[in-house]
Amino acid sequence: MSYDLTYFTKGALAGGICCSVTHGALCPVDVVKTRMQLDPVKYNRGMLGGFKQIVASEGMGALATGLGPTAVGYFVQGWFKFGGVEFFKIKAAEKLGVEDAWKFRFPIYLGAAAVAEFIADIFLCPLEATRIKLVANPQYASGLMSAFPKIIKDEGVMRGFYSGFGPICFKQIPYTMTKFAVQGAAAEKIYTMSSIDVKTASEGTKLTVSLASGVIAGVAAAIVSHPADTLLSLVNKKGAGGDGSITSRLLNLAREVGFKKLCLTGLGARCVMIGTLTAGQFAIFDTVLGATGAKKFHFTDPATIKSA
Repeated sequence: MSYDLTYFTKGALAGGICCSVTHGALCPVDVVKTRMQLDPVKYNRGMLGGFKQIVASEGMGALATGLGPTAVGYFVQGWFKFGGVEFFKIKAAEKLGVEDAWKFRFPIYLGAAAVAEFIADIFLCPLEATRIKLVANPQYASGLMSAFPKIIKDEGVMRGFYSGFGPICFKQIPYTMTKFAVQGAAAEKIYTMSSIDVKTASEGTKLTVSLASGVIAGVAAAIVSHPADTLLSLVNKKGAGGDGSITSRLLNLAREVGFKKLCLTGLGARCVMIGTLTAGQFAIFDTVLGATGAKKFHFTDPATIKSA
């Protein structure tokens, strides 16, 4: 099969849809998680307790805070992330050839994911900063369109939108590398243990494998990226970490919070969120990509060609 611009565009579209839908659907969980990270003293009763606290004090509508920037931001991010991973891994596989591509498939997953995520984060960062500001202070603005100009006026473009670029890369790049590499390994293991040939498997079987491997990948990626996720939530609070450079502010915040809290505060909620989200993303991605008529790229084991 030829993998051309049409295929990569379909992959990017499927990626945008799967990320926007899953992040949008889990917006209430993200609201609770972010509040727990920003104010652990107040929101100290776990995820379910956090839901009850927010609903009791602010109403059900508060759980949808930041939905606009979440849906838009993650559509853009998913476009570049999933589309980019498909592009870079396929180009690497074509360059290396079947045997070497199979041999180095996991380094290819890691490299493709890292480059694609870095590009995606340039576009995601302003929208993620806006979402966090709205969740931290729902009175700040009524939504995405009113928050953008207010942030520019109050803090300027770089401080307002890109204060979190370092931690968002520190969070998202390891997260995405883990996500794609672990999902690829888990799916491969499931197919092998079940004696299923991915090329002849039914769409239902592929969907089931995508969901199962996605949960495994999501939990692994959540654990790896959680400290940076906590820092990202904190650094977008006005005045957080002092008035120095972004690096010095992040170091100040890390010292203030402590390593244990960075790693563990809100981790349970995030594992639930990211495990569910990642499983949904891979399932939706495969479904949408298939609906466009595109056939997803898979690395080929040379042994299967020789034995065929």
